[in-house]
Parts: sequence; structure tokens; C-alpha cells
Amino acid sequence: MLIWTARLSKKRAVLMIIALGAVMAALICLFAGRQQPKPSATPQLLTNADRVTYLCSFGWEVEPEPLETLQFLLPDTLEEPYLTYNDLQKSQGFDLSACCGKQVARYTYAVTNYPGRAQGVQANLYVCGDRPAAGDIFCTGADGFQTGLAFPKS
Repeated sequence: MLIWTARLSKKRAVLMIIALGAVMAALICLFAGRQQPKPSATPQLLTNADRVTYLCSFGWEVEPEPLETLQFLLPDTLEEPYLTYNDLQKSQGFDLSACCGKQVARYTYAVTNYPGRAQGVQANLYVCGDRPAAGDIFCTGADGFQTGLAFPKS
């Protein structure tokens, strides 16, 4: 058995306590200063209510139930017509190439407040996983159009 003894003066004991306190304070400041991870900027679209609320955040009023729901597998590499469509998506902050090779759901809603058109306008919302991957507002027919999700200014 081995026994160690040490003499410790009051001055040395106080200095050790102060040093230990300084180390503890530094550790607390170091770990308390770390920022918590920020939630993702893109919302989760887990339910139909989430999707309707997301479209409403752009200013659109839509029927509460989708006209159509479609599940499909996006190809591993984008080719036409996806490349042209992705140009529209990139202009509004989306990028379909992040979902290549993944299952995507398309939800189509009837838009009820498009300026100058009482009916016939629809909104497509593409969801990959639980995040929005793409979206557009469109109208078919001779005077049809396709635009991004931003509400028209006039």
C-alpha cells in the first residue's frame, strides 16, 4: 500500500480553488456560447393542412382538398421536360435536382383567387420527403400559362 501526503497552505488552497473556479467558468462560457441548431428554413409539409397553409403563405386561396395526388419516382438525372421546369423552380428558390432518384408527391389544388380568373387555375405543389421541392400555378387551354408560386402583383 502506498500513501501520499502533501502539505497545503491556506494560500495555496485558495489559489487552487480560484483556478478551479476559473476553469469551470471558462467551460460554462464555452458550452453556453454554442448556438442551438436552427430549424430548417423550409417548412415540413406532413399533412394536407400543412400544404394548404404553405400555399396560403404565398397569398393563394385554394380548395381545402387536392384535386389530384400523384406519387412518382424522379429520374436519377434530370432530362427534358424536367430541365426546363427546373429553371422555373430555380428562379423561385427550389431545385429539383436535390430530389433526383427519390419519391416525389405532386398535390394539385384548385386556386380560387387568381386575379381576373374566377376558375380554371390550379396550383401544383411537389413534396420530396416532407419538404417542398417545387411548385407552380397554371391554367390550361388556349390562353393558358404556368408561373411560379409568387402571387402576381397586379
